[in-house]
Amino acid sequence: MRYIFIDGYNIINSWSDLAIGKDETLENSRQRLIEILENYVAMREDKLYLVFDAHLSKGSIEKEEKTNNITVVFTKEGETADSYIERKVNLIGRKKEVIVVTNDNLEQQTIFQRGATRMSSIEFNNEVKKSQNSLREEISKINSKTRTTLVDSIEDEEVRKKLERIRRNLL
Repeated sequence: MRYIFIDGYNIINSWSDLAIGKDETLENSRQRLIEILENYVAMREDKLYLVFDAHLSKGSIEKEEKTNNITVVFTKEGETADSYIERKVNLIGRKKEVIVVTNDNLEQQTIFQRGATRMSSIEFNNEVKKSQNSLREEISKINSKTRTTLVDSIEDEEVRKKLERIRRNLL
């Protein structure tokens, strides 16, 4: 099992499909990122920590929310996502396989010293997309087998041929 730590705002700012535009809010981007990562982790046995800075929010306390296989963390006032990640990696970095997803060069050097490996946001985006494509292929195979099985179970040859023609025209 891998432990994956992600600086949430770093990802939101680097993945074009999460970019905050005129019709997009920060909250929407956070929610979309959480959904993407829930699907990604569902196919693996990884523990994923998605960390969002709250260090500039007056009076904020550290808050962890566990969702489907993901721990979403909002740091406390005065703590950056990087410092939270460094603290956690320091505890488990040499004992477990730890990956930190970041584009921050200083953060990369720090986590190497603590026993973790680094993955850039682009590399991670590619891994997530590859996982999404793999999931789509699996779903397509299952759907294809189900359709074939249903059509094959019909005894009337004429009805089976008509259904097969309809299926081919829809695809």
